[in-house]
Amino acid sequence: MDDYQTMDWFLKYLRSERHYSEDTILAYQNDLTEFLKFLKEIPGDHETLVEIDSFDVEAYLTSLYEKKYARNSIAQKISALRSFYNFLIKNETIKNNPFEYVHLKNQNRRLPRFFYPNEMQALFSAAKTGERTLAFRNSAILEVFYSTGIRVSEGVNLQLKDMDLNNQVFLVTGKGNKQRYIPFGDPAKAAIEAYLKYSREPIMTKYHQKHDYLFVNHYGKPLTSRGIAYILDGIIKASSLTTNIHPHMLRHTFATEMLNNGADMRSVQELLGHSSLSTTQIYTHVTKSHLMSDYQKYFPRNSQSLKPKK
Repeated sequence: MDDYQTMDWFLKYLRSERHYSEDTILAYQNDLTEFLKFLKEIPGDHETLVEIDSFDVEAYLTSLYEKKYARNSIAQKISALRSFYNFLIKNETIKNNPFEYVHLKNQNRRLPRFFYPNEMQALFSAAKTGERTLAFRNSAILEVFYSTGIRVSEGVNLQLKDMDLNNQVFLVTGKGNKQRYIPFGDPAKAAIEAYLKYSREPIMTKYHQKHDYLFVNHYGKPLTSRGIAYILDGIIKASSLTTNIHPHMLRHTFATEMLNNGADMRSVQELLGHSSLSTTQIYTHVTKSHLMSDYQKYFPRNSQSLKPKK
């Protein structure tokens, strides 16, 4: 089995057994391909991916630092390679994982970029512009992602059977095929109902499409993650905002607003589908100013009646 067959074997495992999204699988594939390209360019005794040693790993890390990759990017690449070699150990292809003891200390995690309420209002207004049929769809997409915090991969895989409009809840399938219920509010419900009636149904009829996916493109086919990003880019361009947008920013905005308005960390963790609370805790960094404001406002000692008299 050559290197590319070995990689393909691993990627099929991620798809069929781990149920990773296509975007995640592509990221793994890119990291493995980059590492393989590096191995082909440096001298050494190795001939395939399964024959590398600690010296190869050290040389690869050095090359990443020399290329000035961000520490987070390096950590993601190492994580992908560690998973790949753990898979080979599990299938008795190799005995030791060359990336097992690679740990990056002092990892700098970027604070998530989110939208402020006035920015979200500008986006909602912009989504309603343009061609009427697609405007209903774009408004629904913005409402759903903003009000639920779901991942893009989860949103494009939503089907009509996963939605209960009466009880206002989605059954979302996340990473590792784990399912969770996520509620949504009246604005999202109204946007979805308008989209189904004035956008999805006429588009599906016009192009003779028959499938259960909730969000469709202008030909009635299921939207992709790239399609969602394209639509959000269009909304930004139609708005008064000058910032860039990534679909994940709506997820960040959802989490930040939940915490800012009093939700507990465990609830937000469950809604986001995070397996570890530590992943959710990054959002506490962006809520500190809000907490300080609440402290100044509500802590009894800060009230005039409790301050010591001079």
